[in-house]
Amino acid sequence: MTLSASASATLNRPVITAWSAVSPYGIGKDEFVTGMLAGKSAASELDDEEWAVPDNRACVVPGFALREVLGKKGTRSMDRVTGLAVTAVRDLLRDCEDSRRGGDEETALVLGTTTGSAQSMMDFTRASLVGERPFYVDPSLMPNAVMNCAAGQCAIWHRLKGPNTTIAGGRVAGLSALSYAGGLLGSGRAETVLCGAVEEFSNARAWLDHHRRRADAAGALLGEGCAMFMLESASVARQSGPVLAEVLAVESRVYFGTELRPVLDACLDGVLKRGGLNAGDVWAVSASDLAGGAGDRERAVLTARFGAPALDRAPSLSAIGDTSGASAAFQIGSLLSIAAQGEVPAGSVAVVSSVDDDGIVACAALRLLAD
Repeated sequence: MTLSASASATLNRPVITAWSAVSPYGIGKDEFVTGMLAGKSAASELDDEEWAVPDNRACVVPGFALREVLGKKGTRSMDRVTGLAVTAVRDLLRDCEDSRRGGDEETALVLGTTTGSAQSMMDFTRASLVGERPFYVDPSLMPNAVMNCAAGQCAIWHRLKGPNTTIAGGRVAGLSALSYAGGLLGSGRAETVLCGAVEEFSNARAWLDHHRRRADAAGALLGEGCAMFMLESASVARQSGPVLAEVLAVESRVYFGTELRPVLDACLDGVLKRGGLNAGDVWAVSASDLAGGAGDRERAVLTARFGAPALDRAPSLSAIGDTSGASAAFQIGSLLSIAAQGEVPAGSVAVVSSVDDDGIVACAALRLLAD
């Protein structure tokens, strides 16, 4: 693998050297790549005996039973979001067992999320309210109600002893985690960072989304899953194995009300400037595919800046539903999917745009490299 001139000039720039996914297409990166490239819908009918939700369709990970996937030991009280994250980290470490540069002491983990597990928080609170005494609750469920439970369990299960961080950022959480991971590498706090984002489907999340979703986004299906990436400094990675993508820049902004268009434009200006790029350098653009008016405005801004062909080159995430906190991570995975099939000219630049209707936008610029 030969890195680009840009990476050679910036040896401490973070690069992606491996990745994994647990998605509505199944457990494993290969299942995600196959489903994403085929563009097939991952929606399925929900079992009324298992779910009590307002919509009878969703994009859930098929056959994801914790004890079958991870075994019986240590999973009795594990919640779904933690299981998804632990599984994705397991697969990532297994795939890069011989190429990971940092040992357990030097390997950090950064996990993006919305709130952790809304279901666990609500279950624990409800137990306190309906029990004979407020303190008559199952203590084994308490860790699940803490937002950083999934990240902590990933470290415990896989014996990772470096920095452990949870980034709560909604739909942009994956890009926020990517930025934080770059900071850990640049500051020397870790040699390797496992970085990604996770979101679960649950009764609690479905009802929360049902009551908060705007009328213009009615009918959108929820999805779930986790995507994880191994990040290392370019100077280290080029000595140890293949490099899949360089992280050129990550930027974020906040907006109020109807100010999305100018704020997203400013965010794009920032990420292109930091990456040393012009709009004409961008080969593909991955939009967040947020349902409703905010998603329409995002696509209009991106089309005006980069042109419709650039957006058409990136697979749409709508087929796996609204994966919320994991969506930006899956966007990166979708770009790596087309690169893995040789459908991207080596060294092409891709931009990831993520919009949250709560008032956050984030963008990242990646240089995709042939494996």
